[in-house]
Amino acid sequence: MRQFFVVQHSHHEFLGTIEKQLEHREIGFVYIRPFLGQSVPGSPQDKDALFLLPGPMDPTEKDDFPYLAEEEFLVGQFLRNDQPVVGLGLGAQLIAEHFGGEASEDPEITARFVTARKTAAGEGDALAEELDGMEVFLWHAGSVSLPEGMEPTLVDDEGNWLAFRPHRRAYALLFRPEAKPGMVEDMVMEDRPCPDGVGSLLEYSRESWGAGRMQAVTDKVVVALVKELDLMQPHAQEGPAYDFNVQDD
Repeated sequence: MRQFFVVQHSHHEFLGTIEKQLEHREIGFVYIRPFLGQSVPGSPQDKDALFLLPGPMDPTEKDDFPYLAEEEFLVGQFLRNDQPVVGLGLGAQLIAEHFGGEASEDPEITARFVTARKTAAGEGDALAEELDGMEVFLWHAGSVSLPEGMEPTLVDDEGNWLAFRPHRRAYALLFRPEAKPGMVEDMVMEDRPCPDGVGSLLEYSRESWGAGRMQAVTDKVVVALVKELDLMQPHAQEGPAYDFNVQDD
């Protein structure tokens, strides 16, 4: 049975709707909760893939949350072993920063639904092809620019990146395919910044959920990740050399 590490950053942000999708495929997962004092592993150990989840902090807050840097190091360790890595929201930002993107604390909060548009770099990519024209949900703090020389596979209508692939075994998804209205409600109840008009955002998320649009995004994302990253197969602990000039320290 495949086993994934899943790094969680808050009580209310977990794999959500993705959990059942993985369980259906007989993929297990072990949550790591550094926000509760649990240590981030320094290596993949016996796990087959790594998921970095969203969170309330922005990627510049490493002095307050030093485990964010440890997560970036772990990304490098998985990719050195040619093992899959997926980042969502904050997790996507950490992957972008790991590969050389520049982090900023601005804007304080981005929370909205946007339409995903496939780019030239997304041609032939299963996830970009499937999500082109679909509405996706964003909720994250701060921002990270894409690393120099890397192009997004999905953008919004303003050209802001929504997804990119820095490595053949990695996906960074700034949007939130795991989210459902109940999770959004719990996030609003936390002591974290919320956007103006958050009530309308919640109402729209319930309407989107009722119409099945959010679930359709989840389904398409999981199927694409399984296909592109070969998530159904266990991966050896030693693989091809990590072919990106990235510093892990």
